[in-house]
Amino acid sequence: MNANSKLEDRVARLIAWYGDGSDGASPTAEQWRKVAGRPSGSPVTLINFFKLRDQGLYQDEAIAPAAPESGRAAFDRYAAVSIPTMEKIGGRFLLVAPFEAGFVGPEEDWDLVAIGTFADKEVLLSLWEDADYHAAYPHRTAACARQKVVICNG
Repeated sequence: MNANSKLEDRVARLIAWYGDGSDGASPTAEQWRKVAGRPSGSPVTLINFFKLRDQGLYQDEAIAPAAPESGRAAFDRYAAVSIPTMEKIGGRFLLVAPFEAGFVGPEEDWDLVAIGTFADKEVLLSLWEDADYHAAYPHRTAACARQKVVICNG
């Protein structure tokens, strides 16, 4: 199997797990390709911006809590798994904090900012390919009214 076939198989698996990204809840196929196509050995930092729902919105009732809960509570369910999983695979958070305000440029409205760093693309992708992380991701989707994730080299 050539490198392009391996890349496309990996992207197809990630899309099957997380969706096609058309709803803004996960990366698109092209975004997956950009991450997977990065040079090996180059550090990757993600800056995550989250706007939480007032009430969690679960698409799958099998994982929804018995009683309605806040978007923050749904996000905490996600974080309870994602943070230790990230540490297990070799990533680390530089910052997780409430969003305060914009400083330069247009004002934006977010609730939470999380900055995580990974040694390289393989460490980052291994997070998304981890079964525990995948199982927790629907809590993130239920929690977030919208989100933005920016990739930085370094």
